[in-house]
Amino acid sequence: MRKQYRYFLIVVLVILIAGVVIFISKNRGVSIDRYNSMNQFPKIRPDYCGTVIPPNIAPLNFLIKEKGIRYYVNIHSKQGTPIEILSRTPKISIPEASWHELLSLNHGQELYVDIFVEAENKSWNKFQTVSNKIANEEIDAFLVYRKIHPSHNTWSFMGLYQRDLQNFKETPVLKNDRYQYGCAHCHTFCNNSSDKISISTRSRDYKSSLLIVEGDKIYKIVKKFGFTAWHPSGRLLALTINYPPLVLHANRNEMRDIVDIDSWIGLYYIDSEEIKTIPQLSRKDWLENYPTWSPDGRYLYFCNAKMLWTDTKTVPPEHYQESKYSLYRISYDIEKDKWGEIEAILLSKETGLSMNQPRVSPDGRWLTFSMCDYSCWPSYHPDSDLYILDLKKTEETRKPVYRKMEINSDECESWHTWSSNSRWIVFSSKKENPLFNRTYITYVDENGKLYKAFVVPHEDPTFYDSYLMTYTIPELVTEPVKNTEEKLARVIRDVENVPVDMAITGATPKKENRE
Repeated sequence: MRKQYRYFLIVVLVILIAGVVIFISKNRGVSIDRYNSMNQFPKIRPDYCGTVIPPNIAPLNFLIKEKGIRYYVNIHSKQGTPIEILSRTPKISIPEASWHELLSLNHGQELYVDIFVEAENKSWNKFQTVSNKIANEEIDAFLVYRKIHPSHNTWSFMGLYQRDLQNFKETPVLKNDRYQYGCAHCHTFCNNSSDKISISTRSRDYKSSLLIVEGDKIYKIVKKFGFTAWHPSGRLLALTINYPPLVLHANRNEMRDIVDIDSWIGLYYIDSEEIKTIPQLSRKDWLENYPTWSPDGRYLYFCNAKMLWTDTKTVPPEHYQESKYSLYRISYDIEKDKWGEIEAILLSKETGLSMNQPRVSPDGRWLTFSMCDYSCWPSYHPDSDLYILDLKKTEETRKPVYRKMEINSDECESWHTWSSNSRWIVFSSKKENPLFNRTYITYVDENGKLYKAFVVPHEDPTFYDSYLMTYTIPELVTEPVKNTEEKLARVIRDVENVPVDMAITGATPKKENRE
């Protein structure tokens, strides 16, 4: 019996090995000598055609939207061994190792994709070659974002996640089920580095706080903050104090809206553990929001709107749909802790629109921002588009030189971030579905030209078709967040907190629960 059993196992093993050999032989060195040339490009999804891609991006797996019984794909460039894939399904999965080897050998070159489809009559159809350019410059390897269900007035599960853009690995940074399903709503990094992080949290059980990470040290300030921005030195944070209630509409497709009824900008000094305000950024009849620093730390850019109401208790307030934000900046000398005067960059009376979410490229050349018809929350406005302003030419001409980005769609474009080398922008778009933000990547050349955007790839090219969470607040970083989510959540959960009463003239917060 034992001999027969061994014989049976050997036969099974031989059959399996033979099957693998046959499979490999069918997928290597495929030769299609006779085919019909199609005078059209193949339909593929996602639309990875005619764009510029990072040389360190994960494989751009795709689905062929052409009817057939077999599919053959040949991916090649100027140098290296072509990647050949023969598949009985239209889902094309590209081997990671071969993909990265091909891209690494061809920086600055075109990447070609030849697609053949075998029809039911056994004849092959070859479509026009798809071409994408491989950039010389890499994208920052990690992307941190929030995922949340697109609910209208409440939420249950949400979390901050990080994605390694070089492959398909996603790991949690902080999930809200670790602190009684509270909210993690804003996260920022200093100079595209995960060494210094700030995360704003809200929780009914553990109160609202600002979580600050400095290397291995984690602490929180027990106070409700909104958006934050690290000074490039890492020595202070600009932060907003907001009252932004949700408003629901009854007569438009996007029912949600946010009104910033009252807001101002403060500064948190890391070493002295103080929060201070300055009169220019905390005026009672103005709404200051979305602070962001220039890469040299000499200017703080922000959005500002005149408060059109005196009653801050009624929601929504009167005339809130007339509220339009403009772009300003104020100079700052960190060594003297001295502020200059506010200067206008672009006024809403010139554009007729409301400006939000400014970000300055790390090389200091470009200022990007969103514009919509009104409001401080563009991600709820289908008309929201992204714009780019040339800071160098604006300085030279003494007038704003800006334009709408080429990557906008008919749906909402909003949250965006720069790579550390100023060559990539990652942004949120609802172009495929007005309910869900998806994350897109676009290349920016030295002249500020933006190239066709493409969606962040997933291993399964049909992933986004059925995924029911929305992505917001993408942030590019050069290395992963190293602190575990349990370590971050433990600081949030610590209940021995002393709330901070912060007067408009300034106050000293308490740093609690150090790790």
